[in-house]
Amino acid sequence: MKQIILASQSPRRKELLRQAGLSFCVCPTDVEENLDLSQSIEAAVEKLALEKAQAVASIYPHDIVIGADTIVYCDDQVMGKPHTKKDAVTMLNKLSGKTHQVISGVALGCEQRWECFHVISDVTFYDLSQEEILAYVESGEPLDKAGAYGIQGKGAIFVAKIVGDYYNIVGLPLAQVVRRLRRFR
Repeated sequence: MKQIILASQSPRRKELLRQAGLSFCVCPTDVEENLDLSQSIEAAVEKLALEKAQAVASIYPHDIVIGADTIVYCDDQVMGKPHTKKDAVTMLNKLSGKTHQVISGVALGCEQRWECFHVISDVTFYDLSQEEILAYVESGEPLDKAGAYGIQGKGAIFVAKIVGDYYNIVGLPLAQVVRRLRRFR
């Protein structure tokens, strides 16, 4: 039987797959997380997910590989993971009081068969004070998360409303992944 390989070190993605009861192995990839912005943002995030998945599939050619990438998109600007605390403060200030999109691209594949898709969720933040932002950044939580926040952690208190898939915001549109995986078994 084919095993499932997650092409990601993300603790959130691992936890979500465990939550769904899936048995899987982890094989992180060293693919550079550069989006090709010569195409639509949705196509770019799918392409990056596919690059990650195919890099791992070259090692596990007969198994099912899941690649994913999640970005935050606000005012026509892509927000990846902040490099510094200052970056995190800048991102959170930009998100304050606004609605932004969380876009995940996912690639599933085995051998020569690949399926790519994306999911978009809208997230609206409350107006944030500088004290809230600085305290959150000092907690260290935002430094490894796209858009400098984790909805599943302390960043949850910033969220006024979501429209769409909550798990997509965490980092993987879980229900869609599980349903699509069934096609590969």
